[in-house]
Amino acid sequence: MSDFLWWRDGVIYQIYPRSFMDSNHDGIGDIPGIIQKLDYLKDLGIDAIWLSPVYPSPDNDFGYDISNYCDIDQKFGGIEAFDIFLEESHQRSIRVVMDLVLNHTSDQHEWFQQSKSSRNNPYRDWYIWKEARDGGKVPNNWQSRFGGSGWEWDSTTEAYFFHMFSKKQPDLNWRNPKVFNEILDIIKFWLDKGVDGFRLDVFNAYYKDENFQNNPHQIGLAKFDQQKHIHDLDQPEMFDFLKAFRQLLDSYPERYAVGETFMGDYHTAATYTGDQGLHAAFEFDFLNNHYKPSSFYKTIQQWENVLDQKGWPNYVLNNHDVIRSASRYTKSEDDDRLKVLATLMLTLRGTPFLYYGEEIGMRDIPIERKSDVLDPVGRQFWPFYKGRDGCRSPMQWNPEQNAGFSDATPWLPVHNNHHWRNVHSQSGDPDSLLNYYKKMLHIRKSTPVLQKGMYLPITYDPQKILAFVRQTSEQTALIALNFSKRNVGLVLSSQLLTGDWKLLISNKRDTFPVIRDRKILLEGNEALVILQG
Repeated sequence: MSDFLWWRDGVIYQIYPRSFMDSNHDGIGDIPGIIQKLDYLKDLGIDAIWLSPVYPSPDNDFGYDISNYCDIDQKFGGIEAFDIFLEESHQRSIRVVMDLVLNHTSDQHEWFQQSKSSRNNPYRDWYIWKEARDGGKVPNNWQSRFGGSGWEWDSTTEAYFFHMFSKKQPDLNWRNPKVFNEILDIIKFWLDKGVDGFRLDVFNAYYKDENFQNNPHQIGLAKFDQQKHIHDLDQPEMFDFLKAFRQLLDSYPERYAVGETFMGDYHTAATYTGDQGLHAAFEFDFLNNHYKPSSFYKTIQQWENVLDQKGWPNYVLNNHDVIRSASRYTKSEDDDRLKVLATLMLTLRGTPFLYYGEEIGMRDIPIERKSDVLDPVGRQFWPFYKGRDGCRSPMQWNPEQNAGFSDATPWLPVHNNHHWRNVHSQSGDPDSLLNYYKKMLHIRKSTPVLQKGMYLPITYDPQKILAFVRQTSEQTALIALNFSKRNVGLVLSSQLLTGDWKLLISNKRDTFPVIRDRKILLEGNEALVILQG
């Protein structure tokens, strides 16, 4: 496998640094803590780490409000710790992908402090400022995703600035060439350090309509959702930046960029990928699927059809913004469904993104009172939305105090199930979810067809079975997933009945299944992968 390409053929593991491992006993995870766990990640079998923001930040939005793009926050260990982390990761053949939040900065960033100090400041045009309309009205109807108008009045210079998110996260003015060039210099700074790639936060929001036209209305719950975002998202100038960005990336070997498509669908995400754009863009319908074959089949087909073999898909079941899949799809501590989903994720054509703790089936911590909420979005929309704290709780390493995450009180509570749901306990259980993930990751890495083979759907029963083939000229893999609790028969075509097959993995059996009357009988909640060639 000399042509193995880490971002295409490998698996990327997202770490939310505040919650992974605390090394200095302050209740907050840090980079030295991650370094302590690199051997665990190497043994797990991942190929790259996507690191959620670790830049200096006042933490109004827990790292997604950046006050300095070219440094690492001291609470995470500073730039020295990051340099060690980068070196230690590379020694283990683990690549590092950094989060870049470039739509907005913190209001504490020196650029914004200068920008709001006077109308004549050289940094004034680095942000989006507009005069009030008659009677002091806001410039237009654009809304904030965090609630309320997207315009905030600044009494010092008597003008409005725009913020797509929190008012403490003012949007940069990407139409200013100085901003454009400064961002490229920042990216080059990290590339020169040896960073392997970037995840771009809400990248398609960078540019806004230069005429500041009102967004048209549509039906929705929150005011932000009651608009069609045709003037504050997806502006054509975005392609100019992506072209320059890609040229910079390509001047370094094997660098990678994936974007978070904000409020976009498959078609939107796909338009931003290619040789002159991003290597990949996230499309999040997978996160909204019901636990049934028809739902997953539909999203896979849409992604495959839109990319049409030209682009490279990616799949994600969890991240720092959504309820964990274990909480979405299970109501108990049983992990059968999670093994089915792990098999699906790790056998599809495309790059799988895992989220820390997914491999042990971590559940969301319960959020019972508004006073417990740290997430600004949760505080704004309580009780209709409880925020994102639930999926950001500390990693559960062992059954001891605070799950082995920290000796101090953690910044978020540890889930009560950590006494039995943790890395230490599952490591010693051959049937655990953790060991199933390890097996699947090893199989994916050692089976070329699961990395490079074309995707061919075979059949699906809306409520029971999803089955597909991955195929190259040398190998064929059949993946059969039973989403039902009951035994279900999978009928095979005559083409699939020929040749010699072997069992790669099943969560329900250790021997190759009996084929009777052209049919494999799958047990309830069985994930089966067999290989020919």
